[in-house]
Amino acid sequence: MPDYDLLVMGAGHNALVTAAYAAKAGLKVGVFERRHVVGGAVSTEELVPGYRFDYGGSAHILIRMTPIVRELELTRHGLHYLEVDPMFHCSDGETPWFIHRDPARTIRELDEKFPGQGEAYGRFLDDWTPFARSVADLFNAAPGPLDMGKMVVSSGQGRDWMEQLPRILRPYGDVAREYFTDERVRAPLVWMAAQSGPPPSDPLSAPFLLWHPLYHEGGVARPKGGSGGLTKALRRAIEAEGGEVFTDAPVKEILVRDGKARGIRLENGETYTARAVVSGTHVLTTADALPAEYVPAAAKNVRVGNGFGMILRLALSGKVKYRHHTEPDSRVGLGLLVKNERQIMQGYGQYLAGQPTTDPPLVAMSFSAVDDSLAPPHGDVLWLWAQYYPFELASGSWETRTAEARENILRAFEHYAPGTRDTIVGELVQTPQWLHDHLGLHRGNVMHLEMSFDQMFSFRPWMKASQYRWPGVKGLYLTGASTHPGGGIMGASGRNAARVIVRDLTRRRWK
Repeated sequence: MPDYDLLVMGAGHNALVTAAYAAKAGLKVGVFERRHVVGGAVSTEELVPGYRFDYGGSAHILIRMTPIVRELELTRHGLHYLEVDPMFHCSDGETPWFIHRDPARTIRELDEKFPGQGEAYGRFLDDWTPFARSVADLFNAAPGPLDMGKMVVSSGQGRDWMEQLPRILRPYGDVAREYFTDERVRAPLVWMAAQSGPPPSDPLSAPFLLWHPLYHEGGVARPKGGSGGLTKALRRAIEAEGGEVFTDAPVKEILVRDGKARGIRLENGETYTARAVVSGTHVLTTADALPAEYVPAAAKNVRVGNGFGMILRLALSGKVKYRHHTEPDSRVGLGLLVKNERQIMQGYGQYLAGQPTTDPPLVAMSFSAVDDSLAPPHGDVLWLWAQYYPFELASGSWETRTAEARENILRAFEHYAPGTRDTIVGELVQTPQWLHDHLGLHRGNVMHLEMSFDQMFSFRPWMKASQYRWPGVKGLYLTGASTHPGGGIMGASGRNAARVIVRDLTRRRWK
C-alpha cells in the first residue's frame, strides 16, 4: 500500500495549488519542500526587524483572472487581499501619470495631461479587450495546437481578423507606437510588457502588450502580510483536507520502476511511495532527479536563457518621497519608472554583451502604503526590480560585481526619489546568482524558461510534455512556471495540472 496517492515535489505556489485541488478531490497528498518555508518565490519573511520582505513576486494580478481563490475557499483559510488602486504610477522622472482600475478615469486623466493619449488608450482597450480575455481563457486550460488560431479569431471580434493578425505577430514596441504618439505614455506600457522577458523589438511578442486590458479586468492586489499570504493559505487548505506538508525536506530522487513513478527519496535517505508524483520545481531540477534513461534530449535542451532581472529590497526609516508624484498615490501601485524606450533597449544591449545595465529602468513597489504590517509606522519597504542582468558575466563574477550593480539601481531610483539612500536601514540584494542559489531559479530566470513564442502554449516546456505529463514515465506529472502558461503569480499551471492528475487517478470528471 503506497504512503500517498500523490507526492508533490516542491512547494511553489503552483505546486501548492495542484496539491490543494488533489486533496480536495479526496486524494491523500504529501508535499515536500527543500526550504524552511513554503511558497518558493511567493513567500515572505521578516528579514529586517520590523520589516517583512517578499522573496519573489509581489503584485497579484493574473491569479485574479482564475477561479482558484474561490474554488479553494482561500479566504476561509486566511487569505485577505488588499486592493491596489491606482494600479500603476508611470513616470520618466518629470511627468507622472496613473493607471487606475477604472479605465474611464485613466482615460480622462491621460487626456488632461497628454491631449489625445487618453483617447488612444481607450481605443487600445476597445481593440484588444476581447483578445486579452481569450488569452486568459487559454491560460486557464491545458494548451492545444489551435491556441494561436483561437487568439487570432478573438482578436477579430467586431473587425477583420486578417488586419489584426499582423499586429499579433509583430514586436510589442511596434504595436505600442501605432497607438501612442507620446513617449511619456508609451514607454511605461512598453516597460510593463517587458516584464515577461523578451525585448520590445522581438517578433511575435505583441501579446505581452496586448493582454494589458486584463489589468483593468482583474485589478492588482496584495495579500495582507506579504505575498506569502497566498501560499500560507494554500498550505492550510491542503492540511484542512488531510494533506501533509513537509519543509526542510529536499527531494533527491524520483523513484522510477518499470517505467512508472513510484515515489521519492529525500536527501536524508528517507523514501516515500505513491501512486503518482508531480514536480512543481524547475524542469531541469526535475530532470536531475530522474534516472538518466528517463530524461529525453528535449528536456535537456529547453532554453533557460542568461539571467533576466535583479531585485533590491530595502527597509527604509522614512516614507518614499518622489520628486513630482502625487502622495499617497505614488506609493500605492507599481511604479513603472522608465525615462524612455532607449533606456530599455540600452539595458538589453548591455545584457547581450554580458554586462549588468548601468542605468536600469525600474519597477518600484512600496506596498507598505497599502499594508501597514510590512513596515513600522514611520518606515517603508521599497522593492526595486531592474532589468537586464546576465547570469553569466563577460567579466568578473556576481561576487565581485554585486556592489556595482546595487549602486546603479540606487542611482537610477534617485532620479525619481532623491535622498532615498539616506533612509536605508536594511536590505536584501537578489542578483541572478542569488536567485539561482536560493530559490532554485536556474541561471536566475524568474520565468524558469524564456517566454519566447517557441516556448509557450503547446511548446512549453516542450511539445511532448505540454500536457503536464512527463513523457516516458507513467504517473509523473509537471506543474510550475516551466509549464504552460509560464511565470508570474497566476496558479493556472497548478490548476491545469490538477485537472489532469485528478482525472487520471480518480477516473472522475473535473467538477
